[in-house]
Amino acid sequence: MTTNHLRKVPAIPDLTRRQFLAAGTAALAGTVVEPNLRELLAAEGSSPGEAPDIDPGFVGPQFFDKQEEQALLEVLEQGSPFRYWGPGRPVKVQRFEESFARYMRARFALGVTSGTAALDCAVAALGIGPGDEVIVPAYTWWSDYTCVVHAGALPVFADVDRTLNLDSKDFERKITPRTKAVIAVHLLGGPCDMGPVMEIARKRSVAVVEDCAQCVGGSYRGRKLGSIGDVGIYSFQINKMITSGEGGALVTSDPALYERAARFHDMGTIRQFFLDRIGGPSRVPTFAGENFRMSELTGAVLGAQLSKLDSMVAQLRRSAGAIYEGIQSLPGIRLRQRPDPQGDIGYSVFFELKDRVARDRCIDELRKRKVPASALSGSVLLPIEESVIHKRARHPNWPSFNSLEGKAIQYGPECCRQTLGVYDRFVQIRVGARYTQRIDDYIIQAIREVPGTIG
Repeated sequence: MTTNHLRKVPAIPDLTRRQFLAAGTAALAGTVVEPNLRELLAAEGSSPGEAPDIDPGFVGPQFFDKQEEQALLEVLEQGSPFRYWGPGRPVKVQRFEESFARYMRARFALGVTSGTAALDCAVAALGIGPGDEVIVPAYTWWSDYTCVVHAGALPVFADVDRTLNLDSKDFERKITPRTKAVIAVHLLGGPCDMGPVMEIARKRSVAVVEDCAQCVGGSYRGRKLGSIGDVGIYSFQINKMITSGEGGALVTSDPALYERAARFHDMGTIRQFFLDRIGGPSRVPTFAGENFRMSELTGAVLGAQLSKLDSMVAQLRRSAGAIYEGIQSLPGIRLRQRPDPQGDIGYSVFFELKDRVARDRCIDELRKRKVPASALSGSVLLPIEESVIHKRARHPNWPSFNSLEGKAIQYGPECCRQTLGVYDRFVQIRVGARYTQRIDDYIIQAIREVPGTIG
């Protein structure tokens, strides 16, 4: 077995402090500072018009080393890739679950096959089904919608705000007597403003699922994301922080919810291992479930990756923090509203322009400078998707959309105008865990040059 080597990050010459401050002053005065970028490129041996290749890459694989290799070899040597039994003594998933629960400061953790599977387990744990409504952010990943549909319940969309996460005011407006839960998504590396969400949810007896798939390792006011609501879920797909290619986890501190989740992920049955973990007899009868069991190979990789999560987050935060600081007073832009900047994992830097035309021109100018800029990415404007508008499920008589309420609800642009506006105005700059100060300074300087060119 070979070990992946870390991606080599191209070096970019440092600006002196005097050069950087002068550039910032010029930018604030509305002066075009293009010569400074030319100086940077000339100093690194590039000709004017060329720029360094800044590739943020995938975070987790950049930290693969002998730890993951050794953990996998131990599974292969024992010949026991199934988590419950085999020729050897399978313990990788068990140890990962225990370590993950401690890290997230929750009583229980359950390893599963994906973040999507974790959401399905969370919905099953909460007993959500036909007749129930679940409030979902209008901008998020498909799984937050499909887990509700597959439970036979009805997704109700609420807008996102300038946090790029759930607008708590719209969440409260969308609550009806049928609302069973809300999925509070911590999107694109930034925590949702959980204070008002939890206050509203508790006042209105609405369960809270935290979707931490895109913010593994983040926190909110000192509490790990996923430990605040009733259930938290995580993804370990390659685009996420720690990764095993695919994989997911669920955490909760409620024994009954944990048992229902554990049963659902293993065909509705419960193994003594889980009953020992919750410290008591079964609270839930057997019911029809799925097979979302995590393998020992996956658990081995995740156990090694988890030990590096704090380092991954710290490196992302350093670069994201430097870039935010370098552009915070730039005229013409507004930074993403962050309810807890210290809890943001630094996956990307976000700023808002006046409209979509300005956003697109800004992205174009930044890409010319080889800065990894884009519109918001990694999720979907769900209410305007064709399959959502037409309420298509796996069967035309699927219960989600066949109740009176399901037939009456209308999806489409009218149910998410605020979200569409937010999406149209924001620029996203990817941050890499291996960025150097030189790269951070280059990105700052490139951003400072652009607003003056877009009007």
